[in-house]
Amino acid sequence: MVRRLIAYLDSIKSRDPAPRSRAEIMLYPGVWSLAFHRVAHRLYRAELFFLARAINHMSRFLTGNDIHPGARIGQRFFIDHGFTVIGETAEIGDDVTIYQNVTLGGTDPANGIAGKRHPTIGSGTIIGSGAQVLGPVTVGPRSRIGANAVVTKNVPDGATMVGIPARQMLVDVTAYQRDFVPYGTPCSNNFDPATQKLELLQCEVEELRKRLAALAEEQGRQLRKSDDVEERGCA
Repeated sequence: MVRRLIAYLDSIKSRDPAPRSRAEIMLYPGVWSLAFHRVAHRLYRAELFFLARAINHMSRFLTGNDIHPGARIGQRFFIDHGFTVIGETAEIGDDVTIYQNVTLGGTDPANGIAGKRHPTIGSGTIIGSGAQVLGPVTVGPRSRIGANAVVTKNVPDGATMVGIPARQMLVDVTAYQRDFVPYGTPCSNNFDPATQKLELLQCEVEELRKRLAALAEEQGRQLRKSDDVEERGCA
């Protein structure tokens, strides 16, 4: 038990340069949020829903984070700062980092029957501050969700997503190979969201040009074929 706690605190130290000791990390609201959730989740699985909810509300009051007792959370999960909301059917893998003001929110089931309504977050994912991941989407392992991004569709493994709605951005290989990228996106000026949006628009323009060229070629073939038919008819 002690070894697991030490390993957990060390994993946080590797992701946050601010603390000077493990004892300091023990004061983090994200650490206490996870501890309360572990207890609440056990009670929830035992169908002691009222007690689970009571611990959830106490945790929210003390830490500012609202994690539904039904959420499934893997090992070494870290909420940096707070004011994060995680829904009932959310599933989170190992070594996931979430910054402040993040929501793993649900959608209203179309058939009125509650089911999987919240995201599934793959291991090693980093979610930047203010990001919203909504609905039963799957975020692939080692993905990066940029600050204030709104994710409503599945995210490929290792992708970096920015914008509203979130779209995949190109990342320099040296940044991609790093074990940890603070706030989910590289901060180099060469890879700012505005530049990435321009590159995406250029890609779309090139794709449209290819489609227009293909349509023009197809129309030319149809016209030549029609001319051939008319010539044979006159002969």
